[in-house]
Amino acid sequence: MDWIDALIIVGRTVVAFGIWLIGTAIMIWAERRIVSKMQSRIGPNRLGPFGILQSLADGAKLFFKEDISPSNVDRWVYGIAPIVSATVGLLTMAVIPYGGSFEVSGRTVDLQVWDPDIGMLWVLAMSSLGVYGIVLGGWSSGSKYPLLGSVRSGAQMISYELAMSLGLGAIFIYTGSLRTSDIVAAQAEPILTLPVLGWALPAWNIIPQFVAFVLFFGSAIAEAQRPPFDLPEAEGELVAGFHTEYSGAKFAMFMLSEFMAVLTMSAITVTLFLGGPAGPLFGLEGTFVGALLGVGYFLLKTIVFIFVFVWLRGTLPRMRYDRLMDLGWRVLLPLGLLWVLVTGAIVVARQSLGSPDIIRYAMLAFGVVLIGVFLAPLLSRLSDAESADDREAHPDRGDLDSEAALDVRADRMRDQDVSPDVAVASVDAERVERAELARQAARDRTPDQVVL
Repeated sequence: MDWIDALIIVGRTVVAFGIWLIGTAIMIWAERRIVSKMQSRIGPNRLGPFGILQSLADGAKLFFKEDISPSNVDRWVYGIAPIVSATVGLLTMAVIPYGGSFEVSGRTVDLQVWDPDIGMLWVLAMSSLGVYGIVLGGWSSGSKYPLLGSVRSGAQMISYELAMSLGLGAIFIYTGSLRTSDIVAAQAEPILTLPVLGWALPAWNIIPQFVAFVLFFGSAIAEAQRPPFDLPEAEGELVAGFHTEYSGAKFAMFMLSEFMAVLTMSAITVTLFLGGPAGPLFGLEGTFVGALLGVGYFLLKTIVFIFVFVWLRGTLPRMRYDRLMDLGWRVLLPLGLLWVLVTGAIVVARQSLGSPDIIRYAMLAFGVVLIGVFLAPLLSRLSDAESADDREAHPDRGDLDSEAALDVRADRMRDQDVSPDVAVASVDAERVERAELARQAARDRTPDQVVL
């Protein structure tokens, strides 16, 4: 290895850390802006254009703020815990490819800090180590509220690590490799080419492995301790969770690790299920511009999942702790075990039958059907909500529709040679009956149901 190789290693490492740190700062600002719009507030708008420098100001304030430590803490563990959390968050991204590859002086430069054979097992290992920073931080604070918060957080993270590991295991079995570069390369191959337009559909794992995606992403939300799974920081019962006794730079490192977990989990989800930086390069393969285009694809996909994290925070209430644990142990864990067995059976069938395309298309069709079944209740609820909003905006429309229906019925009765007097009498009787039912419903309505 000469100085050019060393410079390449340093360069791609610095770029990766820059993307993660700057991306975390921007994500904090974007989350505050998005949630403020959801809640009809203004959000940060004073420092810099659209308040984009607010995260920089908050970070500087926290790092230069006085560090106050309680008298009965364990000094060494109390100081090491936030460093462990922040370091684990930075080390997790080392195996994630964030761009394409290009040639420099006869050398192929991959925009990835480290591509070991163990691949995503490194992510699981770092996720497990992240529990130590939280538990040690709560235990060393010398207070019962941080201790309770750390125990709750440790139980939650360990519980959902199991389901997340099973989601990853299904991807390992389906792809046949643990290396992140192999997982991305497998998804870059076209699964189907449209004959009319000539477009190639990428073989993203999110369709055939939709169950694994639900397992992994749902567990990732709990691992990152984000709403609706932010029970470790339930301020109504635990003051502020495991970091209650922290302030200044130590508190900032805990917060940095939490927001960095959102960025890291989104990047891992993109790598496993959406092809990572893979995308159409328009003949620029192996060039620096093509590698930058891969960075753009990677960032665009990651931003989508970051928005989902923020969206969930702005819309869903916090879950009860017993329901949180029931979801992890009674729903996600059995589903993960079942799906790993199904994936293994599919892979064995694909190898035994000697026709992988048939199995692939069958998995694709199954994934499309599963996604449709998953989205159908959401679309139904959206339609019901729109109908309710329409009824609220036009309260008299229902009465008008009923009157129109009665007039149509009277016209049909006349067309059927029914006497006009009989038709009118029948419609009037039904109209009187409906009015009486409406009055009865109004009398039975409680005061709490009356909208003023």
